[in-house]
Amino acid sequence: MPKMKTHSGAKKRFNTTKSGKVKRAHAYKSHILNKKDTKRCRRLRSGTYADVTNEATIKKMIPYK
Repeated sequence: MPKMKTHSGAKKRFNTTKSGKVKRAHAYKSHILNKKDTKRCRRLRSGTYADVTNEATIKKMIPYK
């Protein structure tokens, strides 16, 4: 059986933890930051986990991570 290909976009955006959860970053942090208040930008800095309903799909896209 040949190797599976890793999804290029997913490998840049997701990581897996030892327990099997999928880590992700928050969106809306790249530009047009002057209208977003400081508190909101600070909250967007911290990472979070992907939803359980999307975990299986993401793990298929990053099989070797």
